[in-house]
Amino acid sequence: MSSLNPTLITFLFYIVAMVIIGLMAYRATTNFSDYILGGRRLGSFVTALSAGASDMSGWLLMGLPGAIYLSGLSEIWIAIGLIIGAWLNWLVVAGRLRVHTEVQYNALTLPDYFSNRFNDQKKVLRIVSAFIILIFFAIYCASGMVAGARLFESMFDMPYSTALWISAIATISYVFIGGFLAVSWTDTIQAGLMIFALLLTPVMVLLSFSDMTQVTLALEAARPQATNIIGDLSTVAIISLLAWGLGYFGQPHILVRFMAVDSVKSIPNARRIGMTWMILCLGGAVAAGYYGIAFFQQNPEFASIVNNNPETVFMELTKILFNPWVAGIILAAILAAVMSTLSCQLLVCSSTLTEDFYKSLLRKNATQKELVWVGRFMVLAIALLAIGLASNPESKVLGLVAYAWAGFGAAFGPLILLSLFWKRMTLNGALFGMIVGAVVVIVWKNFWSDTGLYEIIPGFICSALTIIIVSLLGKAPNEEITQRFDEADRLYKTTK
Repeated sequence: MSSLNPTLITFLFYIVAMVIIGLMAYRATTNFSDYILGGRRLGSFVTALSAGASDMSGWLLMGLPGAIYLSGLSEIWIAIGLIIGAWLNWLVVAGRLRVHTEVQYNALTLPDYFSNRFNDQKKVLRIVSAFIILIFFAIYCASGMVAGARLFESMFDMPYSTALWISAIATISYVFIGGFLAVSWTDTIQAGLMIFALLLTPVMVLLSFSDMTQVTLALEAARPQATNIIGDLSTVAIISLLAWGLGYFGQPHILVRFMAVDSVKSIPNARRIGMTWMILCLGGAVAAGYYGIAFFQQNPEFASIVNNNPETVFMELTKILFNPWVAGIILAAILAAVMSTLSCQLLVCSSTLTEDFYKSLLRKNATQKELVWVGRFMVLAIALLAIGLASNPESKVLGLVAYAWAGFGAAFGPLILLSLFWKRMTLNGALFGMIVGAVVVIVWKNFWSDTGLYEIIPGFICSALTIIIVSLLGKAPNEEITQRFDEADRLYKTTK
């Protein structure tokens, strides 16, 4: 047990540091806008890294390396699709969404933006979109809980249920205290930890071999098809992996970072920083899984845990190859990946419940202090729900992420894109398109998953077509709506 003490100390130090940042953010939080959007004052550096860290959850250091370890480079199509999707999201959505949400009566949440964009007096659009956020984020948060539990379970040989609660409490504490600023500041630190770990670990794996020839021979002996990026994949499978990129246009925890940036002029620099970070991290994750195949072929005495659960490949490599003190820092990167995404998701759920249900439907005249505290307790409520969903120790991180990612991408992706570019879009088009996207994902996942087609593809297409058809069949938006759209479009073009 003594050999694990340095790792434990490093972990505890890291968690305490995050809580301290939460306390600092608490002092800078004076109203509800500060708590859920940081007062729209994030610079390009924090925006870029916090968006990246909140995007790349525990699946980056667990799910993706595990998929590569199990299937070889054929799983790299996920990374390619994500890079293309993220770049397009920064390019065509980020700046426009920042301006449009401010013009639409300073909307603080996506349901708030949708409601204001289409003058939804009956608040149906707000309620339905908030409900969809809660459904899929409960699943998404559960994936983060599973990843955190797997980390503590592997490192400290504790029962899954105990590990689940410890990892959850570590994240909940600083989100509860500091809100959006705490999440954004900690995400920036966590992004640095993640890239450090993902670049260093593959290098150490390679250094454990005498030369690249030995690596190649070990790869061929373990999995001859590992180097083939096509492998046994069909055209449908490749399209499905690339389609992960479509999900970016509808992810609330990423889009909220665009809404919080201090200025549209900060977006291009943030895009360059964010995309560089993302490409390096994805490359490191792929390399860790790929070279891990060779390492455990060469060292079969260490391979039993990884062969039983490929998602532990990064953790096992770290524990074997590094000094316990360094391993503690690197393994903290997995906790960082889990905490960064989970914290943002908890905050988005909290803001949705507080702004779109509590304030909108129950307490229209609630004070700012009251809303902040309601938001904090909503964090606890969503966290408890996610813990319940994650309580099954057989849960897989990548599977949970894929389902939630598809749900958001199909329900909100076409809605976000068309609302920013097409002023003829109507409230009914938005409502029915959003519902159709979510329903198609759920139905496809449960009844037609054996087709091999990722459910985001039919969901995204059906949602977009529904929005266009219903909007064109209905009455055109009134002058007030189109004037606000034109004003936002004009501001974006003059300030970018």
